[in-house]
Amino acid sequence: MKRKIGIALMVFMTGIGALFAGGTTETSEAPRIGVSMPTKDLQRWTQDGDNIKMLLEKSGYKVDLQYANNDIAVQASQIENMLTKNCKVIVIAAIDGSSLTEVLKTAKENGVPVIAYDRLIMNSDAVRYYATFDNYKVGQFQGAYLRDTLKLDTAKEPIYIELFTGPTDDNNVNFFFPGAMDILNPYIKKGVLVVRSGQTEKAQVATPNWSTEEAQKRMENLISAYGYGPTGAKLHAVLSSNDSVAQGITNALVAAGYTKENFPLLTGQDCDITSVKNMLKGRQSMSVFKDTRTLAGKVSEMIDALVKGSKPPINDTKTYNNGTGVIPSFLCEPVFATIDNYKKLLVESGYYTEAQLKN
Repeated sequence: MKRKIGIALMVFMTGIGALFAGGTTETSEAPRIGVSMPTKDLQRWTQDGDNIKMLLEKSGYKVDLQYANNDIAVQASQIENMLTKNCKVIVIAAIDGSSLTEVLKTAKENGVPVIAYDRLIMNSDAVRYYATFDNYKVGQFQGAYLRDTLKLDTAKEPIYIELFTGPTDDNNVNFFFPGAMDILNPYIKKGVLVVRSGQTEKAQVATPNWSTEEAQKRMENLISAYGYGPTGAKLHAVLSSNDSVAQGITNALVAAGYTKENFPLLTGQDCDITSVKNMLKGRQSMSVFKDTRTLAGKVSEMIDALVKGSKPPINDTKTYNNGTGVIPSFLCEPVFATIDNYKKLLVESGYYTEAQLKN
């Protein structure tokens, strides 16, 4: 009888000890991570969000994934809710990199580290780290592709081009567009490359919200104003900083009568399914591939390190100053896809299936 009482007492005391130690593994709550994405309207953000959520949940985290429908006030409110829910780290792909200063003050006051995801958040010292691709190199790829394919170094007659980029409130545009223009501008100055519209400044060629519809409207206006067409004024190429913009340009060019045989060279970025299909139809020439699985994987590593109190992986401490100082960053490597290598990059890697790319 004494032996049974002793065993029971030992079990009871063990339970009390576990309770005061914070509970057992079975009852302890997994850390919650907030992930704020700008919109579901662009394919890439849905993929980014899904990839981060999947990787974090595999590592045992709870994930509060929110999409803000390109509404800045909604995104700020969602981030406030994440702080209320005691998220340990918040990952933010900002709609407007300059509009989250106030809500992020709360994050800083509560000691919640913020990782800026692919779009740098400006003027906030709450941003501890930044994860993105080498966005200047993205623009360089686009500019170099046009330079080499148009043979600008040996061109005997003027080559005609129009320029499109994204919204001025997306800090990435400050890398995409200069990256391309650093290659193309010398040819524009020499008169080898001619922009009939004269619209060469970032503000002149910006596309609000990377909108396909806005890009289509502007391209339609250029076609009307300058007479571009298969039998009209020559248009050899269009620089587009991403695929959603390129798709609007494509719609306008197809409506103007361009076909696979005479379609202007057209750049892009993200390898959206629609744009890859357009490449297969001869309606887009290339797209820079930013494998969201790679970026999501790196961000998951950063989060895990922050939660565990270790140093996240970074490979750049010089490039990205958000107005409060240089933000330690990890830059993933982009590559570019064309009709010649899309199968290896996109299908064989498992990013898409062949069925997804069928027209």
